[in-house]
Amino acid sequence: MSGHNTICTATALLETGMVPMVEPVTEFVLEAPAGAIPIRAQCSGGKAVSITLRNVASFVGHLEVKVQVPEIGEVACAVVYGGMWYCIVEAAEVELELVPENGKRICRLGEMIKVACREQFGVRHHEIDYAGCDILCFRGPASPGSGATSRNAVVMSNGELDWARPETWTAMIDRSPCGTGTSAVMALLYAQGKLQLGQEFVHESIVGTIFRGRLVEEVPIEGADASWSADPKVAVVPEITGSAWITQFSRVLLQPTDPFPEGYTVGDIWC
Repeated sequence: MSGHNTICTATALLETGMVPMVEPVTEFVLEAPAGAIPIRAQCSGGKAVSITLRNVASFVGHLEVKVQVPEIGEVACAVVYGGMWYCIVEAAEVELELVPENGKRICRLGEMIKVACREQFGVRHHEIDYAGCDILCFRGPASPGSGATSRNAVVMSNGELDWARPETWTAMIDRSPCGTGTSAVMALLYAQGKLQLGQEFVHESIVGTIFRGRLVEEVPIEGADASWSADPKVAVVPEITGSAWITQFSRVLLQPTDPFPEGYTVGDIWC
């Protein structure tokens, strides 16, 4: 499940006519690995101005655990499901400032913490066959004048970390505010008593873009998984609003004599 890719997909479907656009509001449902995702699009002049998605129920697996990370030490983490299993870490825990200039260090530390957290405090979803954590969100203060509630940087794997090979201690950063990450952070704040149902939460990405979120309802959790240290009785249903823009239309050709018809990779580089 990906929130920002859902926003992008919905925008493309509407603006190319694959889903008929009805102004001022178009509603439809997308199917995602995490479940059905209702979409509400604000439309004007043939443009999907904003997309609101209603995400799957989100909840805390570990409210706080102390993870031992090689070369870093002890790091306090929460593990939260928001459509993906997130390891959530306050950037100040590892003396990180969430700015683009620190991208390489954010990736390195984030991947190391996430893998260590998964090894020491692995979790499973109680309804679907899905183990985690498999993605990480660093949290920090919003940029001055941004109007955001907080800032984040989401770290995603681009290979398999091997503790014996430091060159594999790397990853990628999500340049968006991250829809599932925003959902997970809101679920964590709700469990901590810091966010209420219906309260707006404005999430800023590492490059300054914004998603707006809110929790719309509680739903019961039927049977907590034994892998969780938290015992949530309810999950919360998030809504995320953002915008996307089509930047290109492309045509892919496949030649019968092409030696790489399925593409290729070199090390951890996506080609």
